Amino acid sequence: MHGADLPLVMLDSDPADTGVAARVNLDIADGMRQVTEHLLALGHRRFIHLASAIDSWTFAVRAGPSTTPYRGCRAPSCGPCPQHSTCGPDRAAAEHALAAPGPRPTAIICDDDILAAGACKAARRLGLRVPDDVSVTGFDDLALATAVEPELTTVRLPAEQVGERGMTALLAVLDGRPAEPGSLPVHLVVRGSSAPPPPRS
Repeated sequence: MHGADLPLVMLDSDPADTGVAARVNLDIADGMRQVTEHLLALGHRRFIHLASAIDSWTFAVRAGPSTTPYRGCRAPSCGPCPQHSTCGPDRAAAEHALAAPGPRPTAIICDDDILAAGACKAARRLGLRVPDDVSVTGFDDLALATAVEPELTTVRLPAEQVGERGMTALLAVLDGRPAEPGSLPVHLVVRGSSAPPPPRS
């Protein structure tokens, strides 16, 4: 398609890609900022970031140095923990992070809801309660987010708006007009998996 004469409108695509007439992206970085600020406001200062190993621009943004929660954190437990997006390895990675020597993280920020579900399972296997002992957040607001207990605090992505903006951009490009600039906003949905850190944590 990049070599065709037809204009190309891309949804959720790498801004570095060339040959695109218009693109419709989500403000992923702001979603991570919202998660971080929510946990900081609750009093958390020891984070672990459970990062996806999927090689795509959106996950690179979620793990970028300007968006990750540990950017201002000095505790030894703060840092990224790349894993594949399947519940088995996610649970093992979270278990390792929670059981490592030193102060235990009080919050696990996950790149997506599947990782977050694995983190919740890991906490339970270690005898920890979510969110009493450790908070867990996801990203995407999949149906899974409300199927687990407690329900996940996560970032909702406006899928319908992406489609609408994409169609509007395509019609604009076909008509020779510039497409609407800017990324679509996302917003944090606070549910039961996040709470203040335990006392003396």
